[in-house]
Amino acid sequence: MYAYNQQPQRRNSSNLYVVPQKQRVHYSRPIPQKQVKKLRKKKVNPIVYLFRLTVLLLMFACYACCVFPTNYRTLIKNVIFPAKVKINTEMPKGAAFNNIKDQTGADLYTMISPIANYLSNDLFLNRMLITPTIQKTHSEVTTMYHTTEMTALKGALYSLMKQYPTIHPSIYVWEYENGKYLDINADEQFSAASIIKLPVLVRMFKSIESGQATIYDEMSLTDYYKASGSGNLQYMRTGGKYSLDALAKTMIQDSDNSATNMIMSKIGGMDDINIGLRDWGISKTYVRTWLPDLTGTNKTTANDLAKILYNLDNPGFLNINSREYIIDYMSHVKNNKLIAAGLGEGALFVHKTGDIGTMLGDAGIVYAPNNQKYIIVILANRPYNAPQGKEFIVKASSLIYKSIVK
Repeated sequence: MYAYNQQPQRRNSSNLYVVPQKQRVHYSRPIPQKQVKKLRKKKVNPIVYLFRLTVLLLMFACYACCVFPTNYRTLIKNVIFPAKVKINTEMPKGAAFNNIKDQTGADLYTMISPIANYLSNDLFLNRMLITPTIQKTHSEVTTMYHTTEMTALKGALYSLMKQYPTIHPSIYVWEYENGKYLDINADEQFSAASIIKLPVLVRMFKSIESGQATIYDEMSLTDYYKASGSGNLQYMRTGGKYSLDALAKTMIQDSDNSATNMIMSKIGGMDDINIGLRDWGISKTYVRTWLPDLTGTNKTTANDLAKILYNLDNPGFLNINSREYIIDYMSHVKNNKLIAAGLGEGALFVHKTGDIGTMLGDAGIVYAPNNQKYIIVILANRPYNAPQGKEFIVKASSLIYKSIVK
């Protein structure tokens, strides 16, 4: 704080007033005693100082012995001194592309995104990703409208489930006439097995409609595409040519794995299938493995499969030519021992089955003789190849058919 003293004005010899300069006076205040104590340098207790130094040294030793070697092997070494890439030329049957693996086994992407392995819903360039489901403002895919749930039928199915304690099912039913539905674990993910061939088929026709291919395009069968498991194409002569029409037919009717790999390769691989599913608003169905998928890494849900089946009749999603091909393939599936075995006489069933031992499933549309029509999906986890899985699906199908078709 400053104060200013002023002197009276006086005249000089020229009769002019002279204004005296301001004199600045500084008033100093004493520093409070508390502030003085804070400013004083505190003396460090030598025991405390020694304790702190010991803790720091122990932390450094733990890092040097435990953390640094791991980081050096998996991150620092591979960034500063990258290892040579080793290409695996021994391709397993059913794989369409070579596997590229680092000699050290380091995976920087997994280190950066550790939760992607178990929360991922997409696959791109053989990397598992977490991506949002695309919901378009004017989506070409529509969803079934629901009115009331068939509670009496649901109770009957729960009673049936008690008779098969080793079977864990997922069931979805939707009736076209009035929108009645049934949902038992329908949003739970199951291994897709060969039912994954249904979205592959639909995606193929979407690619044909967009001009990327034609139904008459031919592909050569090579050892590159041959896959074990279901289907006879694996035993055919290498070099033989097959049209997309022939491949799609054997993929659905015979559940041929080799034909499936050839079709997926033609339309852009697993990435293209997954992109299509996201475009359709389907978030829990995806392809991660070329067939045969014996470990069940390809996933789906009863709800997702029902949505795809419902949109087969949607003219805004598929044109009439695509729909006719798809219905023709699916109405001649050779495996009629699951849902089809529980239907009444004269019923038509267009569907796709799947079986990998631990999961047995069937999904399709039932056309009853009295013009009633409904979507039905039954997936069942079971002990490996246990016959109870088939028995449950047949009995559940029979209960559903008798309840709807009266």
